Amino acid sequence: MLPTVCACTKLRRSARAVTAFYDAALEGSGLSTPQFSLLRLLDRSGPCSLTAFAERTGHDRTTISRTIGALREQGLVRAAECGDQRARIVEIAPAGKDAIARCLPAWEAAEHRIDTLLGADRQALFALLDRIEEIRP
Repeated sequence: MLPTVCACTKLRRSARAVTAFYDAALEGSGLSTPQFSLLRLLDRSGPCSLTAFAERTGHDRTTISRTIGALREQGLVRAAECGDQRARIVEIAPAGKDAIARCLPAWEAAEHRIDTLLGADRQALFALLDRIEEIRP
């Protein structure tokens, strides 16, 4: 792999490596890392509009809409129109809760492996990543 001094390139490479690592952990579950992650966030968030969910999770609405759409097709998320026909309230379906329970052991094992690899640097890494998230325009 070509070396880089570009923060954007390094962060994107790192994100792809981590996503591939978690995708491997979820292999056979029918869920990708972004889908599982958003499913868990929606479970914690409770019912809300797509726009509010995007804001809460730091995603753009288009990305949320696409991922939630795939989760709806699998029956893991429900969506209902609210007063405004353009707005939809999304919530986790019982099958979504079952999917989380089924995938959680593999996810937690992957988390443990990452924690082991990072060791004492984990806390410092998370602090740096929090600072990076603050640069969002």
